[in-house]
Amino acid sequence: MNIVIETERLRLRAFNEDDLEAFFLLGTDPESIRYAGNRPYASREEAREALHAAPLRDYAEYGFGRFACVWKATGEVIGFSGLKFIPEYSEVELGYRLLRPWWGQGIATEAGRASIHFGRETLKLQRLIAIIHPHNEASFRVAGKLGFAFESRRHYPFIPETDMEIWARSLA
Repeated sequence: MNIVIETERLRLRAFNEDDLEAFFLLGTDPESIRYAGNRPYASREEAREALHAAPLRDYAEYGFGRFACVWKATGEVIGFSGLKFIPEYSEVELGYRLLRPWWGQGIATEAGRASIHFGRETLKLQRLIAIIHPHNEASFRVAGKLGFAFESRRHYPFIPETDMEIWARSLA
């Protein structure tokens, strides 16, 4: 996948093998994965397997997936944002995760706007959802800024102990 999306501060691009260390950090920080239903990666090899099983497979299967968020000023991968097909719902979800030093700077909103534009203009999607843990206040704020509104609560297999909030927005 050769798509690169530029924002004021970010470059959104496909993950690759060179991103393994950042991908590992994104999947092992307890606060970053607190509401995602993930258990921390036990090793870099497990992170590599997840990199291949999720974003890299999604690019091959659907033609899109989560983008690596690269801080333009340094070239550092600081998180991910992007669209993912959720087979359990037959919907496309906007998701984001940032390393803790990058929280609270409007980066998730900036990356989310770019991902929404990509979904509308390139993928010609009509609708997006955001699956949000009911205690994740920061994600509620980001979703609201991006034009999403609460739609329902639903069971989500990755987090079986809690019904997740489904927020949605039209791209029409």
